[in-house]
Amino acid sequence: MSEEKKSLNFIEQIIEEDLANGMPKENLRFRFPPEPNGYLHIGHTKAIGISFGLGEKYNAPVNLRFDDTNPAKEEQAYVDAIKKDVAWLGYQWDKECYSSDYFQQLYDWAVQLIKDDKAYVDSQSSEEMASQKGTPTEPGTNSPFRDRSVEENLNLFEKMKKGEFEEGTHVLRAKIDMASPNMLLRDPIMYRILHKAHHRTGNDWVIYPMYDWTHGESDYIEQVSHSLCSLEFKPHRDLYNWFRDNVYNYSKEAFPLTPKQREFSRLNLSYTIMSKRKLLKLVEEGIVSGWDDPRMPTISGLRRRGYTPAAIRNFVETVGVSKRENLIDVALLEFKIREDLNKTANRVMAVLDPVKLVITNYPEGQEEILIAENNPEMDAGTREVPFSRELYIERNDFKEEANRKYFRLSIGKEVRLKNAYIIKGESCVKDENGNITEIHCTYDPLSKSGSGTEESQRKVKGTLHWVSKQHAVPAEVRVYDRLFSDEAPDGHKDKDFMEFLNPESLQVITAYVEPSLQTAAIGDRFQFQRLGYFNVDDDSTPEKLVFNKTVGLRDTWSKKNN
Repeated sequence: MSEEKKSLNFIEQIIEEDLANGMPKENLRFRFPPEPNGYLHIGHTKAIGISFGLGEKYNAPVNLRFDDTNPAKEEQAYVDAIKKDVAWLGYQWDKECYSSDYFQQLYDWAVQLIKDDKAYVDSQSSEEMASQKGTPTEPGTNSPFRDRSVEENLNLFEKMKKGEFEEGTHVLRAKIDMASPNMLLRDPIMYRILHKAHHRTGNDWVIYPMYDWTHGESDYIEQVSHSLCSLEFKPHRDLYNWFRDNVYNYSKEAFPLTPKQREFSRLNLSYTIMSKRKLLKLVEEGIVSGWDDPRMPTISGLRRRGYTPAAIRNFVETVGVSKRENLIDVALLEFKIREDLNKTANRVMAVLDPVKLVITNYPEGQEEILIAENNPEMDAGTREVPFSRELYIERNDFKEEANRKYFRLSIGKEVRLKNAYIIKGESCVKDENGNITEIHCTYDPLSKSGSGTEESQRKVKGTLHWVSKQHAVPAEVRVYDRLFSDEAPDGHKDKDFMEFLNPESLQVITAYVEPSLQTAAIGDRFQFQRLGYFNVDDDSTPEKLVFNKTVGLRDTWSKKNN
């Protein structure tokens, strides 16, 4: 076996075998089929990456299809958000499809199944049907309406379609096998009555097809060659095939290709929940500000937090394709965004917890412009940074007394100010509570960075970032931490996932940033030197800058919890 063959994942192996067995390459077609009942999250990126990645690999079309069969939960706003997210990730779909476009065809096929005595109208309550379902080890029992005549079923189904019945009074079920070991084949429901307007079809329909009936037949109509879904749908494959094989008998001339369903493991991420229902609860209860809250695992939340499409795609490729469920450490995702932003984000200075520093021997009223490199990892040029007698530095960058392992500023100790001079701590001023309010130091005028003097090349162990007090621009900085404090917040049977909410997941502070950031645009990403990566939030205005913390420079969470 060649090296190329060895590197194929199991889905690619299936496709290669199909091609080797005579499937024309031009018959390859894939799809990503979200339900528009919520926003896409990081878990969906694996399914997106697999289908669109195969499209790129085989130069095959990929449909974006919305499985919109439940008007009670689906909205056009979700459709728009999903399209925006997929496009933002850098993927291009061939056809934009909707299962609702196939409602008439699905209905016609359902009528044909009734005529062939393979479907019937059941008039029991949902509780009665559930009691007849049986167990995995015991067969179910037939509905008393299972043997209705074809004529009666056709008549009832037509009246269901016309809206002559109330919700819950009748359903259409496939007539398969109530004794099947696969409980999904025990006469599954195909249609239910819903007197609700659909976001695309309006009030044209009052009966809506169930997912299992709609999904596979939508694949068939679109002539999708390989229907790829997550592992929880593996038990559904038999039902997928049963529906597919029956409709093939009705429409094989119009739709000659039969799709093949195959399953892969979902993307599960530590300290994260992936359930749309639970994410919706966070939104509805005001735990987060919305679906695009930067603490949310949604694509829109990650985008707002400063994540890049390249980092997310690289993360998905690293996780790979497998058949076994596993929990991926969120630290891998954070590593990927650090790796990307290290190469692409300009490095600037900002002080999040400021304390005033006065250089006592620097001339009062004097200012100078220093030159700072934007990003040494790339040819990003330089910028001008103003310097003056009074600066802001981080409060934790100074200690009155410190041991030999403390490489920041203290009394009698020297450090370098980034892009500027070497300074020496001389004294500090405290308030009545003993809090340091001002630090006094002296500087070596000959130690200016890049000046080429002997003094400028003198080595000191610590380098501090700073902002000129006179030129500092105030900014709101939203420091985000993980939304949950437990590795698997919804993995506890005896506890609600809400019990694991991290009360320190958001801290809003007023910081000071260098004046070059005054013109930063929404979405711009930066490395705040020595602090982490930040981006300009959607709420930011020229009058009030707002930054989000994307991720720290290193993984401090693991260290903190250990």
